[in-house]
Amino acid sequence: MGSSSSSYAPKTVYLDVDGKVQKVVFSRHCSPCDIKELLCSSSNVPRNTAIMMVDPEGFPKINKCTVMYYKEDMFQNVLSQVADQFSRAFRINELKTEVTNRLAMLEKRVELEGLKVVEIGKCKNDLKKLRDEMTSRGGSRVNCPCKYNFDDGKKVTPRRDVPKYPKYTLSQDTIESLKKPTFDVWHWEHNEMLSCLEYMYHDLGLVKEFSMNPITLKRWLLAIQENYRSNPFHNFRHCFCVSQMMYGMIHLCNLQEKMTQTDMGILMTAAVCHDLDHPGYNNTYQINARTELAVRYNDISPLENHHCAVAFQILSLPECNIFANVDPEAYKQIRQAIITLILATDMARHGEILDSFKQKVDNFDFTNEEHVTCLKMVLIKCCDISNEVRPTEVAEPWVDCLLEEYFMQSDREKSEGLPVAPFMDRDKVTKPTAQIGFIKFVLIPMFETVMKLFPQIEEIMVQPLRDSRDHYEELKQIDDAMTEVEPILSIWVLSYILNSRLGKKTKEEKRYDQ
Repeated sequence: MGSSSSSYAPKTVYLDVDGKVQKVVFSRHCSPCDIKELLCSSSNVPRNTAIMMVDPEGFPKINKCTVMYYKEDMFQNVLSQVADQFSRAFRINELKTEVTNRLAMLEKRVELEGLKVVEIGKCKNDLKKLRDEMTSRGGSRVNCPCKYNFDDGKKVTPRRDVPKYPKYTLSQDTIESLKKPTFDVWHWEHNEMLSCLEYMYHDLGLVKEFSMNPITLKRWLLAIQENYRSNPFHNFRHCFCVSQMMYGMIHLCNLQEKMTQTDMGILMTAAVCHDLDHPGYNNTYQINARTELAVRYNDISPLENHHCAVAFQILSLPECNIFANVDPEAYKQIRQAIITLILATDMARHGEILDSFKQKVDNFDFTNEEHVTCLKMVLIKCCDISNEVRPTEVAEPWVDCLLEEYFMQSDREKSEGLPVAPFMDRDKVTKPTAQIGFIKFVLIPMFETVMKLFPQIEEIMVQPLRDSRDHYEELKQIDDAMTEVEPILSIWVLSYILNSRLGKKTKEEKRYDQ
């Protein structure tokens, strides 16, 4: 028992650790590996520590055999383990650097976006103040957007329902007057104008020629009407006015006998669509103000290009596509022809188009495609600016509407610091001065050129233009006379008032009193 128990007694070791004897007791269960771990562990043995085994009095137990352990040696034991971790550690650092850089970029972007939001808010407030100020100065004229944006326009929405605009039954008198330039466009409501347009397409045989679904024609006309804005001049009534004049010229000039049915469809459809979604501000404003339309179309006929785009956006809707049953190749030609005519309504191209027509008119050939295209361009131009062909009581209100739209634009141009055309400036233009030059140098020369090809229009269309020119020249003479008389009359009135108060009246003034 005794020998057996002593063999399992705890083991004691005495160590000299840097000159200090320390007693270390090991359990009977400890192995030599445990002792080695105690001595070699970097956490238990400080760096550069000298260790040797001694007896209880501190004398070396082994002949001068000193066991020295250095922490540097312990590092060698783990170097192999640390080395294979270095490559991974470097990649982590690279990833950390990349993440830090990206976070910095995101923070900078967030900061910039925040500044943009602040600036946009300031701009909106400034615009609101400007609109309020202009409204207080000029009444209710300034209602249109400052600069045209696509989002400001009406959306083209599908219409799969059967159109239900009130049907107007045309009388025989109305049918006959529709074919004449004397037609009074002011007496008709929108549903009545829609019915008249629908009748024109049926009467000209276009519904049959293009195999149009009558319901689709109704939907298309409704979509057209909905996409004209409520401008003083460029509105749906103007669209109807131009289309009715085109219908009248087709009959007056017997165009159906000289041109194809496809040409008739192109002429009528271009007339109906020629000013779609007009914002009420002309191309000059669009370009000078650098609006979205001007930027989109590179300052080249921005409005006319937009009218074309809206027209074919409507036609792209299956429920509004009046050319759905036309052969694809034929449709491409119709589309190109309609675009050509609408682009021809840009007055910046007036001289170019008229000169081209003058070169062809003396030897005009209806079998020559180039000649016919040029004629169609001139015809839509004539219809677009044909108000003065109509009777004075029909034409003159259109002048007031046009001047109102001009004044809206010039007021906005002044407020935005943009150039103002003299013929649009409310402080410089009068009705006679606005019309005389336009009739003399634009309308009469163009209609007289068309008259060479169609002599029958002289009495019905050209002579009214000459009469209108004479009418406005008489009005201008009256205005000029009044301008000369006004200072003299003002002096006389002032003299009369002063003498009345002083009781000193001349014989003429006393006679005036009697």
